[in-house]
Order: sequence, then C-alpha cells, then structure tokens
Amino acid sequence: MKGKNFLIASSGIYPYISNNDNAKLAYKIARSANSKGSQIRMFMPRFGTVNERKHQLHEVIRLSGVNIVIDDDDMPLIIKVASIPKERMQVYFIDNDEYFKRKQVFTDDNHKIFDDNDGRAVFFSKGIVETVKKLKWRPDYILVFDWFTSLLPLYLKTYYKNEPLFHDAKIYVVLTDETLKNPMPDTLVKKLQFDELPEEFIEKYKEPTELNLLKNAIDLADGVIVRSQNVPDEIAKHIEEKNLKVVDLSDLDLEENEAELKKRVINAFSENDSAQ
Repeated sequence: MKGKNFLIASSGIYPYISNNDNAKLAYKIARSANSKGSQIRMFMPRFGTVNERKHQLHEVIRLSGVNIVIDDDDMPLIIKVASIPKERMQVYFIDNDEYFKRKQVFTDDNHKIFDDNDGRAVFFSKGIVETVKKLKWRPDYILVFDWFTSLLPLYLKTYYKNEPLFHDAKIYVVLTDETLKNPMPDTLVKKLQFDELPEEFIEKYKEPTELNLLKNAIDLADGVIVRSQNVPDEIAKHIEEKNLKVVDLSDLDLEENEAELKKRVINAFSENDSAQ
C-alpha cells in the first residue's frame, strides 16, 4: 500500500461537511491510507455551505481557468484547495458559481431536488479529471462515494478513455446510506449524448434513479466498499454477479471502531498490491 496513489471523490469530506456518514468515511479512509505512506488527492464540490474563511480555502490559479462544456454551455472551472488540520492532507474543491454557490446541497429549502443535479454531477466528474491532468498525477485507486460521484467511472471509461494517467487505476464504488430518491432529472441523457458517449452506456441512464446510477457505476468498477447495512437486494445481487472484491465496513461505528476500520482498509489494499 505504501507509495500508492488514492483519488477520493465524494460529495462531502469531513471537516468541510461534518454532519453525514459519507463525509466522515471519506476522511477516515483517506487518513488510513495516508498513515501508510500513500499519496492522497481528495475532491469534493465547493458547496455554498462550506465556510471558506473558516477553513482557509484559496483558489489555485494554475489549476483554474479551464472551461468545461455541459450540454453546449461553457462553465468555468475554479479549483480551490484547503489543508485538513494536523493531517498533512489537502482537499481540492471543484467550484463553479452557477452550480455550487447556492447555500443548499442537493435540494432547495422546500426539499425539492435541484433540476440541475445532473449537470452538477457531470461538471464535478469532468472537473476532477481535468484537475488531475493538470497535476500530472497518476492514481492507482479511485474511490467514488455514492450517487453524486457515480458518473466519474462512466467518463473515465468513455470520454477520457484515451487519457493515459487513468489507464491502470482500479475503481471502487463506496456504498453508504447517504441516498436520494431520483436524485437526477431525465435530462441527464441529453447531456451524455452531447458528449457523444456510446449509446450502449447512455441507454442505462434513461432512468437516472439512485439505484441505477450505482448499478451502472458498479458495472465499471473493480471493487466496492460497503458501509451501508441496507444495501438493496438488487445492488447486492449485481455485486455478486460481477464477482467484485468487497471491502465490508458495514458493521463499524466510525468513532468507536476507527482502529478496526483502518486495519480493514489497509489490509484490503495491501492485498491488492500483492495480487498485482
């Protein structure tokens, strides 16, 4: 595991988002890998709920300035970065005023899901890849957390399939209980078509429910990390049929069993190193 590079993509990372299991798990897995000498690059959206002054975010000019096209619209990519105190780990924030400035995450004040969550998810995935390209950094493992990051494997296997930095990376889908019913609108298909993704992939996104998003990401993955004790039978069967490596963390309390979590994470990826 030492010397391996981990890319962690999550809709939230502790302490920048502190009130959900997803964010805490992303942080603790990163800390576990970092403790064994791995290089970590963490990515999350710069939601308007993130206090930039408190967490000392600053824009990285050399990484910003790229325009990402979403359904024929040029969307400026802004990259900000912050260091997690005492951990020697940095988090890269994917930012765009139209997508992430609002003071809510995925739903408005009336709990209505935003109708541009699809564009935000595509922008986030493309923004990660474009940033890694500028960093000229080659990940060995890519961990994608739940539905919002689920398009990253799709774009890596299609739109960016000729990008050599990602050719040997192993993709792990992380399943947690941070879910939304029908989190993306049907317009996702139109955005994928604009990017000229292969039709056999686009077909799978005509019903962009949380369940389908995760299933489609698992189709393109090398393994899964299971945090949830409520994995739907359909997803569990899908994992079994794919014969994927499973790292089970579902029985652990993130606060009380952190040492055991670290042990399982280190063992899982050390086994991967031995098998390569």
